[in-house]
Order: sequence, then structure tokens, then C-alpha cells
Amino acid sequence: MIETTRSRMTSERLVDHALSVDWSALPASVRADALRLLYDAVVVGIGGARATHGDELLHVVQGWGAAADQNCGVLGRPGVRLPAPSAAFINAFQTHGQEFDSVHEGAVLHPLPTIMPVLMAEAERSGPYPGSEILAAMVAGTDVSVTLGVAATSPIQFFRPATAGIFGSVAALCRLRRLDRETTLNALGYALAFSSGTMQAHTEGKPALPVQVANAARNAIQAVDIAVAGLSGPIDSVTGPFGYLTLFEKNHDLTDALDRLGRDFRISEVCVKPYPSGRATHGGVVAALNLRQAHALSGEQVVAATYRAPALIRHLVGRESHPGMAVSHARLCLPYLIAVALTRGAVSLSDFTPAALSDASVLDLASRIVVTVDDNPDPAAFIPAELSLTLADGRTVREPVTAQLGSPAYPLSREQQLAKGYACLDFAGLAALHEPLAALMDRFDTLTDGAEAFRLAHGAI
Repeated sequence: MIETTRSRMTSERLVDHALSVDWSALPASVRADALRLLYDAVVVGIGGARATHGDELLHVVQGWGAAADQNCGVLGRPGVRLPAPSAAFINAFQTHGQEFDSVHEGAVLHPLPTIMPVLMAEAERSGPYPGSEILAAMVAGTDVSVTLGVAATSPIQFFRPATAGIFGSVAALCRLRRLDRETTLNALGYALAFSSGTMQAHTEGKPALPVQVANAARNAIQAVDIAVAGLSGPIDSVTGPFGYLTLFEKNHDLTDALDRLGRDFRISEVCVKPYPSGRATHGGVVAALNLRQAHALSGEQVVAATYRAPALIRHLVGRESHPGMAVSHARLCLPYLIAVALTRGAVSLSDFTPAALSDASVLDLASRIVVTVDDNPDPAAFIPAELSLTLADGRTVREPVTAQLGSPAYPLSREQQLAKGYACLDFAGLAALHEPLAALMDRFDTLTDGAEAFRLAHGAI
């Protein structure tokens, strides 16, 4: 009985915090981070309209709902209307489908690809909601999903952007809808019932990875709708004997994570990705670009390369490159991405086309790049790391990695973030939309109807 009471308190503390988040009471720095990260999620989702398999998946999803329910739009796809759960599904797929979405490194999860599409669908389905309310809900949901992620003390075994992600999305949606405590607890119970996501898709580099994120977003809307209808859900959804952390993580410790609720807002810990690839690749990419510039290198001058890093890096992105590899494999292949950086001097959305993936010079260099493991005991560590290059003239040059570009410790500049946004919209054929969209997103918290920005993001120029 003591254990059951403690487990219930975990769910209740998460719910009480999420429902209490108030935009006007947040520190100015947190509000600025939320605006910046909402912009990033939206532009990445627009660029994802060109994600591999996106058109095929949209065709499938368009068969899931009746025409009368098609009241929500899709990022970067003018004229496409879907029911709210289906719109959240496609927008979540697009936001994660090119591995360009923001990430919380300590939690090893992407909180916004589930949360943002859910809030966007709700804003269109049931609004108007003020922009400040949508942002407050986003902050609340991020706190919940990240709290579950950082509580894990053992290596990742399920795909947290989907599994922890649905909990954050449900909490965000309940906060936006101003639901009561009991309904929100029941909704989290259905989040547990609907939670799924395997790391096998990541290991094999399959498009099932973003589909799992999409499924979490859709399921979050359905979980809340079911709770609102009056169906009770499991209350011990987080640490009960068959709760989320008990089933999905081998070991966990919630003490510090729960104590930080309301004191440290996790949205300010989320990293913006500078490259459209797995976050675990970014340290190696930046190190390669730095060495290339510092020593005026070309790919032809590199005989071999080694990226020595914590075990998580090899687990996530230490895979080998090969001719004919799928786009989803390439985005999670550090040898390929280091080779691209050394050969082309950049990593961009255009580096994942069939022509780019079949570049013989890049593939040859990638075959001589290895990822090795250091003695870091932290199962969630991305840094420190080091890239060493053996050159044709016999020299060995090294670049340490002590911070990840786009992290709070090494943030993108305003200009870099806007350049990323422009690149995403340009990739989707909507470059003309960028300036008015960026201006609207800058004042999103002042909008009386946040869906105004989302409707523009659908692509109507």
C-alpha cells in the first residue's frame, strides 16, 4: 500500500505541475526559449513536407477520417485538411522525419515533435486559443516528458520520443484545454495504455522511427478525448507496478527530477539541431568542419578517422555506411556524415538525395571512419568526445568536442536559427513564406488566436 501511494503521488505531482504552468509567471528567458523552439518546430515540420515517404504516408492517413471531420491543416501542404488525430500524426511525422527537430540530450528524447503537432491540431479543432496559452502548454508538456526521460538511470531501450513523448503531449493538451486534475490523471492512464515505440527501428535505420513519433501524437489526442468522455484510466501510470517507468526503463530515480518541477523549466534545456541528422552525429560533424577549416583540408587528404565518444554515440550512430543505404540509415550514420562534412564542407537537407547518397568519394572516405567508445560511465552522455584524422602526409590532427552546437552551452545565433528556418522552407518550395512566418512567430505569444500562425505555416502564400 505504501508503494501504491508513492506511485500515485508521482502521477499527481506531474499533473499538478502541468496544470499550474502560467505563461505570465514564467521567467523571461524561459518565454524566449519557448518562442524560439516553437519557431524551430514549425519550420522543421514545414521542411518535412518533403520528407522521404511523407507523400505515401499522407495518402494512407487520408483514408482514416470522414470528410466532415477534416478541420485541421498540415504543415507545408496548402489545402490538405484532416481530422485532428490524423493531422497530428502527419505533422509529427514531418517534424521528426528528417532528424532536424530539437532534442533534450539528457533525456535522450525529442519532446516537441509530439507536443507541437498535438497543440496545433487542438488549436484548429477547438480554438481560438491565445498564443500564450499554447506556449504555456508546450512548456508544461516538455517538463513532463523530459522528467520521465532524465529519471532513467540505465541505457535507453525503448524509443523515448514516442514512449515518454505521449505523456508530455497528453499533459500539454490537458493544460491547453484547462481540464481538471481527475480527467488529466485519467488521460495519463490512457497515455500508458497507448504508449509504444521500439529502438529496433533506430537500430535498423527504418522509417518506422518517425512513424512511432507520429503514432504518439495521434494517440495523445485520442487518450485525452477518451478521458474527457468519462472513462477512467490507470492512475498509477508512471511508477505503479506496471507503470511507465517500471516497464520501459530498467532503472530510474525520480527524486531530483520531481524536485525540479516548477523550479527549472526543461524547455530551456532543449537543443536546436544545426544539421538534419541524429543529434549524436553533431559533435563529429562540427569537429570535422572545424578541422577542415583549420587545416585547409579536403576529403582526399584524409586517410582514416576515428571518433572516440561515450557509448551512447556508437550505439545510436556508429553504424557503417554502404552503397544503396536508405535515407533513414544515412541520417543516423556518423561515418557518412563526417565524410560529407570533410568532402563538401557542410551537411544539409540536400545531402540525403539518391545522388548524394551514391557519391563514391564520400562512401569511400566513410568506409575508413570508425566510432569507438571511451570509458564514460554515463549512459546518456553525448560528450566529451574527440575526432582524430590521419592525413596522407603522415600527420594526425585532433579536435575535442566539449559542447554540442545548438545546446544551451553552445547556442545557435539568431542569424543561424533564421538561416535554418529559411533552408527548411526553401526545401519545401515555400521560401517566400519565411519572412512573414518568422515575423508572426516572433509575436506568437501576443496572438489572440495561435492558429493564425499555424494556418500560415500550412503553406498558403
